[in-house]
Amino acid sequence: MAVPENFDLAHMGAIELRTPKFEESLRFFRDVCAMREVARIGDSAYLRCWDEYQLYSLKLTAFDTNGAGRTLYRASSQDALERRVAAIERTGLGHGWRDPEVGVGRSYEFEDPDGHLMALYYDTEHYVPDDEDRPALKNQASAFPGRGINARRLDHINYLASDVNASGEFWRDVMMARESERVRLDDGRYGAWWFRFHQKSYDVVYSDDWTGERGRFHHFAFAPDSRDDILRAADICLENGIHIEYGPYKHAINQTFFLYVWEPGGNRIEFANAQARLIMDPDSPVVEWSQAERARGQAWGMKTVPTFHTHGTPYVADQEEVDRRAMAGH
Repeated sequence: MAVPENFDLAHMGAIELRTPKFEESLRFFRDVCAMREVARIGDSAYLRCWDEYQLYSLKLTAFDTNGAGRTLYRASSQDALERRVAAIERTGLGHGWRDPEVGVGRSYEFEDPDGHLMALYYDTEHYVPDDEDRPALKNQASAFPGRGINARRLDHINYLASDVNASGEFWRDVMMARESERVRLDDGRYGAWWFRFHQKSYDVVYSDDWTGERGRFHHFAFAPDSRDDILRAADICLENGIHIEYGPYKHAINQTFFLYVWEPGGNRIEFANAQARLIMDPDSPVVEWSQAERARGQAWGMKTVPTFHTHGTPYVADQEEVDRRAMAGH
């Protein structure tokens, strides 16, 4: 049964993405995805999608390797923020309060059991469009770009984990996110676990990292408007030399229509039509899939690409060889 604390998290606010190919990655997000750069501080560019109410959702940082830095999550209220911080502190995984930074107020930094760095905040800066970016409709955050993939908003994040059970239990019992679906392996462990904050069917996912490493990044997803936008995104990525890993196709779990690509820095990015399935029942039961059921493939039968559980960032040693062996069935 849903309880008030299940609604303490509003949404994922922003993610820091590291890239060893800063200019190429910036071109991908700014020109191919049609994000707008709103700030440049040090080695980081801050970018936003066209219908996001906050100042930014992606902090792109030049780095010597790839992967995710810190993920920011906005709480639903100041009271909600304090409740979740108290729960995190009891686990010993908290790092403490951080001063306000670009776009957000005071935040509480912590890590999950697998070592992914995160922070919670409530106070935020709303985006104010200038004359060039002012929308025709007052209920829209900024003007529709009408170019590239037209990513509307940040949608969800998927972390690779060495122990899906431990990270999933943290999000269920400490963060109080509600489960939507999960995959139980034959040995009793979970191979993947999906969590939601409100009516969207998932916001945070953990997937089993076949390399056994801790704290790696699987992907984050942008939400365009429709399936047609995702089909168009495949053509746009093809024309721009962006590696297409998987799709366009339909997931069996949560029924998302998807396209997965690797941006120039090697990080996996998804374009997802996630609004196709909403969960209206606050007490909706968890949907559990067996290993045999998942082996049947996605919604229309296509098998999951093997690199889904090996290709992550930052790269492990010999990442290309690890991915090649996975594709070869080894």
